[in-house]
Amino acid sequence: MPVFAYRGLAPNGRTINGVIDADSPRTARVKLRELGIFPTELSPERAVPKASGAQRWIPSLRQRIPSTELSLLTRQLSALLGAGVQLVDALGALAGQTSRSATKRILSQVRESVREGSSLADSLAAHPDTFSELYVGMVRAGEAAGALEAVLNRLAEYSERQAEFISKVRGALTYPIIMMCVGALIMGFLVSYVVPQVATIFEQQHAVLPLMTRVLIRGSDFLAHYWFELLLLLVTLVAGITFGLSTKAGRRLYDSWLLRVPYVGPTVVRVICARFARTLATLLKSGVQLLPSLSAVKQVVTNGLLAEALEQSRESIREGHGMGQTLERSRLFPPLLVEMIKVGERSGELEQMLERVADNYEREVESSLRQMTTILEPLMTLLMAGMILFMMLAVLLPIFQLNQMMQ
Repeated sequence: MPVFAYRGLAPNGRTINGVIDADSPRTARVKLRELGIFPTELSPERAVPKASGAQRWIPSLRQRIPSTELSLLTRQLSALLGAGVQLVDALGALAGQTSRSATKRILSQVRESVREGSSLADSLAAHPDTFSELYVGMVRAGEAAGALEAVLNRLAEYSERQAEFISKVRGALTYPIIMMCVGALIMGFLVSYVVPQVATIFEQQHAVLPLMTRVLIRGSDFLAHYWFELLLLLVTLVAGITFGLSTKAGRRLYDSWLLRVPYVGPTVVRVICARFARTLATLLKSGVQLLPSLSAVKQVVTNGLLAEALEQSRESIREGHGMGQTLERSRLFPPLLVEMIKVGERSGELEQMLERVADNYEREVESSLRQMTTILEPLMTLLMAGMILFMMLAVLLPIFQLNQMMQ
């Protein structure tokens, strides 16, 4: 059944737009009028809309389903299939209950594709911005094994655990970032407004200023006179770093440097290993073979050096070698992960070993981030207090000095 995009007037007189599936434009208009909507524009929407220039560079502007909503929809689809509802009807029910036009549009297009005879995996693959290679691969494996309901449940659980893990990481880094921003704003206000006012007063009195005050005034004058050049330098620096990271050599250099940073490097490795182990275990449990699973799992390995090691591992596995042995040769993956993979390969319980490794690394990452924030919070507080104290003394000392001179 074709999908039509519409714009019309709601019963309360407000403009409304969305999508609706119908056999023809006439049927679509009848359906809309039954819903109390008077259509003013109606056009068929069969293809996936291309991303505009801004949408191509800013993912949040693309027509996609948020990860939290996608997880909920996946669980609901699994429940509907488990209740005996046909796939096309289940997709229609999900499209009908959502209020987001982008979600409704994508689900309607997937439903139409399935109705025309395509598999669910192929229909989802037409929307790569929403459904990742991992998601599509698991659905394809579920369809082949006749266990789509169970695979969708695993996908929902995996998405929820990944979202919870990412939320913990972001939560641990939120406070230090807020402290840095607040400190920068306070410093900017004092340097750009308070210090010039004090300097003007003392220049009029021809008073000899303390060293701290002179240093602060020189810094304020420098920022006031060369702010445009400094801003241009900052923009150029950010653009240069961004361009460098977009090149293969620059990204490799950054990934290599990041792994060598004390404390940060091991934490990054644990985060990547936790996501790698969890994703690979989920794929293998869903019936996806090892080589396709390793190909799909590369998207969660954000470090180029580790991703190259995984690609080399795939080639070695094709030649008959074990995954644990090839990962050990790279000397990039932690010994615990390598040993657990070896044990899993020997015992035939690779999925269980990977899940245990993922649980262990997630706990370690959470503990590391907690320790890092415990250390950073007082350090940043002391740093901000020291900087503000310096600036306040630089402002107050000459005031006290001027007060004594007037007495």
